[in-house]
Amino acid sequence: MIKLNTPINIDDIKKLKVGEQVLISGTIYTARDQAHIRLVKEDNPKFDINGSVIYYVGPTPARKNTTIGSSGPTSSYRMDKLSIPLMEKGLKLMIGKGDRSEEFRKEMIKNNAVYLIATGGAGALLSSRIIKSKIIMYEDLGPEAIRKLEVKDFPCFVAYDIYGNNIFTGNAK
Repeated sequence: MIKLNTPINIDDIKKLKVGEQVLISGTIYTARDQAHIRLVKEDNPKFDINGSVIYYVGPTPARKNTTIGSSGPTSSYRMDKLSIPLMEKGLKLMIGKGDRSEEFRKEMIKNNAVYLIATGGAGALLSSRIIKSKIIMYEDLGPEAIRKLEVKDFPCFVAYDIYGNNIFTGNAK
């Protein structure tokens, strides 16, 4: 198991290998389809993309006395083309679920970024690892607004690493 603290640097990225469990602590950001469309056009986002982590999630409303509602990952393939310009700006980790395109995987390796998966169907459990949540951009998008999350030991698994390994095909180099 690897514990990471944000922001993420190249040394963190180099030690991640397919199949390993990762626990992330620190700041991560949420963004789904519509937020990505806007974010790639944004000249001055309200957070530094370089070394950041983006979690593909649209949380449900928070219940009384909770930080955030259920926060399970969404299918990531929809963000493939939109993730590429963000990786070029320094995005290092993306968290979601499901396989990605070959084009995305090649760009991920080229940009020294890693794709992590969180367990689908475990949104209530994952939300228990979120300490703080604040909308910082695109509030009009509702659940798809960009949130700044503070997390403690947020559990993920490495799906693709910078060495070309892929958990979905079982190829480990």
